[in-house]
Amino acid sequence: MTIIMTGSSGLLGTALVKALRDDGARVVRLVRRVPRGDEEAFWNPAKGVLDPAVLEGAEAVIHLAGVGIEDRRWSDEHKREVVRSRVEGTRTLAAALAGLTVRPATLLSASAIGFYGDTGDRAVDESSGAGEGFLAREVVVPWEAETAPAREAGIRVVLLRTGLVLAPEGGMLARILPVFRAALGAPLGSGRQYWSWISLDDWVLAVRYLLAHPEISGPVNLTAPEPVTNAEFTRVLGAALHRPTMPLAVPGFALRALLGEFAQEGVLSGQRVLPRRLLDGGYTFRHKRLDEALAAVL
Repeated sequence: MTIIMTGSSGLLGTALVKALRDDGARVVRLVRRVPRGDEEAFWNPAKGVLDPAVLEGAEAVIHLAGVGIEDRRWSDEHKREVVRSRVEGTRTLAAALAGLTVRPATLLSASAIGFYGDTGDRAVDESSGAGEGFLAREVVVPWEAETAPAREAGIRVVLLRTGLVLAPEGGMLARILPVFRAALGAPLGSGRQYWSWISLDDWVLAVRYLLAHPEISGPVNLTAPEPVTNAEFTRVLGAALHRPTMPLAVPGFALRALLGEFAQEGVLSGQRVLPRRLLDGGYTFRHKRLDEALAAVL
């Protein structure tokens, strides 16, 4: 099986490339520099450059590329780059796929549970509509919409609405581990906001499952079945590390001063997201509970 992948150098892409190659797949990585060898190919999503010949003969395409939302403080320029990197990349890829005579059967395209906005304590699944805010309306909704040409051309499109991926080598967990190891972990804001998480192992396994199940299409939530509040996440992570946590929460105003606009949508708001499509499709989670997941990844 030949699979084309964008965003292969990030946390998720690196783990997925290894797993797919271990499965015996040939993975061709799309890169924005001079390719090294025949398992890399050049593209320039900002300029709409992608040689359609690169995609010919592939059974599937996995699109993970995009500027990290948490990479920098949310200046107007960074927010524009977050949107541009996702919209332009998806537009370039979907147009090239739609223009092929013989097309791959499947496009798995990255997305995010930010689609749902702040859900409070209300549980949502893939049947729920878009929420409000920058991430929902200005990032995820237009990002997902750019896959339309591929879908209209008859390609099965799966939108990978990913939650907080737990891995010690990257992402949110890597950022907060030093704080918790220093016994300074504490709830953030009210602590009542839900964090919908998934272990890196389950994320990779779920993507492989979706590749192998052509009956599943559309949005799929890549989150574990048991989301937790931030306060519960704090308690469980402290216990997993055998470290005490602070009795008082970090107030919202302090987080806003430290993180700027990102604090409200990225930390103080939450999504209580259920993986209904995966569960109904028969996927079995390796880590359903947070304590199980943290014990495995730590």
